[in-house]
Amino acid sequence: MTLASLTKPWAPMSYGFLDASAKRELRRKMIKAVCVPGCQMPYASREVPMARGWGTGGLQVSLTLINPDSCVKVIDQGADDSVNAASIRSFLARVSGAPVTMDTLQADLIQSRHRIPEEILREDQILVLQVPNPEPLRGVQPNMSIARQMHADADYGRMWLQLYEQIVRSGRVMQGASYPSMVNGRHVMTPSPIPRWDVPKLHMARHLTILSAGREKRIFAVPPYCRVEPLVFDDVPYRVEDHGKLTCARSGAKGFFMNEIPQDDGSSTFEVSDSQFGVKAIQQRGGEQTNLGETWYKDGELSK
Repeated sequence: MTLASLTKPWAPMSYGFLDASAKRELRRKMIKAVCVPGCQMPYASREVPMARGWGTGGLQVSLTLINPDSCVKVIDQGADDSVNAASIRSFLARVSGAPVTMDTLQADLIQSRHRIPEEILREDQILVLQVPNPEPLRGVQPNMSIARQMHADADYGRMWLQLYEQIVRSGRVMQGASYPSMVNGRHVMTPSPIPRWDVPKLHMARHLTILSAGREKRIFAVPPYCRVEPLVFDDVPYRVEDHGKLTCARSGAKGFFMNEIPQDDGSSTFEVSDSQFGVKAIQQRGGEQTNLGETWYKDGELSK
């Protein structure tokens, strides 16, 4: 054995940018997160070429899971063509050689900021959600050491009280995005700042969802066919955004989550938030051949 046989040619970076040690740790923590659904696992968040708070946690998970045969899709609040989504997609392709797509049905790995696609994901797809604040108890218990103990004891009384106070003061639960949800009947998690519309998509979903917060150094997961139940009182049912009667001004799609666009005359128009779903709806309406998959919602009602 010689020293030369133990070395390899110099390379500017490891495959997928992250070094082998970082990937090994992330894989172990992802396995632990899958084994204990909804429970936060700490990890040593590495530096990546983007500012913390802009998706570094999701990017590290994607860099760990990606391979040359993976087809990658990146979403930023429903859009594939925003600056953040385009930059992350370009970076993932450059450091991995993996093909990229904007079509949900063609993707193997989907990294998303604040939205879940409207088309139902398959068992062989992985959804990576970026999470700015992974701790659902932060609003009721700012001391993180005590919050960890509360998770260990399944002590979520203060969170129930917070929801009750919102109902007493406003007549309804005011929590919009990041709605606290019980995973597998044990741990309460914050499902990223996805809207209430998207939370039911995680319940008994076919796909694996991994949520990662790079700035907070926490990772947690929702395995396939796992219960995800928003915290609700028996006499105050869970309500999603009232978008069922809205119609997209560009695609004509109706009954999906919409973005409101104010007009100069004071009125508003609406466009479907999932931009690529809207593009496919336009193509289908124009008579083009396009593969429009089954959706979670039909006419504003959950279909599954």
